[in-house]
Amino acid sequence: MMRRIAVVPGSFDPVTLGHLDVIDRAAGLFDELHVLVVHNPDKSALLPISQRVSLLEQAITEAGLPTNIVVASWSMGLLVDYCMDVGASVLVKGIRSQVDVAYETPMAIVNRNLAAVETVFLLPDPANAHVSSSLVRQVAGLGGDVSPYVPRAVAQYLERSRV
Repeated sequence: MMRRIAVVPGSFDPVTLGHLDVIDRAAGLFDELHVLVVHNPDKSALLPISQRVSLLEQAITEAGLPTNIVVASWSMGLLVDYCMDVGASVLVKGIRSQVDVAYETPMAIVNRNLAAVETVFLLPDPANAHVSSSLVRQVAGLGGDVSPYVPRAVAQYLERSRV
């Protein structure tokens, strides 16, 4: 029997409770789930990739998420190249609104055409539907409390570093 392997890509800059919700639910759908921190050239990153990976690993552990989760990073080449390297046939994307669907749909079609990698969209828990990494960065940058929106490790890191 083939193992069902999926990838949840994102910039995770920083990881939010919404991300963890999607990761947790996706981990229940697949035998192995790779949470992949990727470089997005269209965004100006707050945290270096290595810090995002570390915070993701801490958040996943603290939340007690399933053990079938692998955290990695990818900054060179196409996302489908990573999928092929690890044997993943599915990408999982969390979507909050129609704007996300419009942005993700063309990429999903191209990924399917390039490498037969399908994309599955997961809706967020309504409690987290308004939360985005960019919102967290903005609130943190202005000195606000981000603890309702991010895992404890992220809130502590942002508080310590005064990002």
